[in-house]
Amino acid sequence: MTVATLKVLRTGEMGVFLDGGTGNTSDDILLHKAQQTAPVKPGDMVKVMLYLDPKKRLTASMRVPKMREGQIARLKIINTTEVGAFVDVGAERGIFMPFAEMIGRPKVGEIVWAKLYTDKSGRLAVSMKVSDEIRRASKPAVNVKRGDKLKGAIFNIIEEGAFVFSTERYIIFIAQQEIPRVLRVGEVVEVRITFLRDDGRLDGSLREKKEIALEGDARVIYDYMTAHGGTMPFNDKSDPEKILATFKISKAAFKRAVGHLLHENFIEKDGKDFKVAD
Repeated sequence: MTVATLKVLRTGEMGVFLDGGTGNTSDDILLHKAQQTAPVKPGDMVKVMLYLDPKKRLTASMRVPKMREGQIARLKIINTTEVGAFVDVGAERGIFMPFAEMIGRPKVGEIVWAKLYTDKSGRLAVSMKVSDEIRRASKPAVNVKRGDKLKGAIFNIIEEGAFVFSTERYIIFIAQQEIPRVLRVGEVVEVRITFLRDDGRLDGSLREKKEIALEGDARVIYDYMTAHGGTMPFNDKSDPEKILATFKISKAAFKRAVGHLLHENFIEKDGKDFKVAD
């Protein structure tokens, strides 16, 4: 699909015909009455989207994309195929997005950050690779403090974490350890701000404050207990070798982690042993 401005040559029973540029009337392009958004007449120059109809004939529509090439927007996935997906850009037809331009595998109905571009064959296409465009569109965070919660949509996911473009146009990075579940590109999330960078960007977390306190060795022990009925056969008197074999930490580290879990009210004493707090 391409967008072009063509001259109206003549009218016909089904609509008007646009100049196909070859001088051969058989190559003129039909602009059907149903694809006209305003009256047109011979001599007018009309901006249209060109595409192939079901019979593989080149046809035109005045319903062109609502965004310019290079622009980014939140766009809806309207169909998926074995080689890509079609995206709603407000035109007569969905615009194709090849697998190579996806981040993850978006599903029908999902809304993602994407841009319009022209591929090597000269056709309009869509890409989810918008990090550079979002950086240019973003602005430094102001009047934001640690603990604030901001909403935004995920525009990229990498091994180290995820990037969010907030409604205020701030870029927020969420490190992998601050992500408690599987995320999808395009998903709208509420991020708790944990750090303000000198360049105006932000770091954030999808964990609640209490979850942040549960890190490192304490996380290992707590996960073990929740997987074993909320208890564990270890305490301050346990054999250091058994602790090392189970948790891969020293007894001293075990005692520090247990102390942390007690202090943060994740676990409680149950006689000589411990159990997950109610």
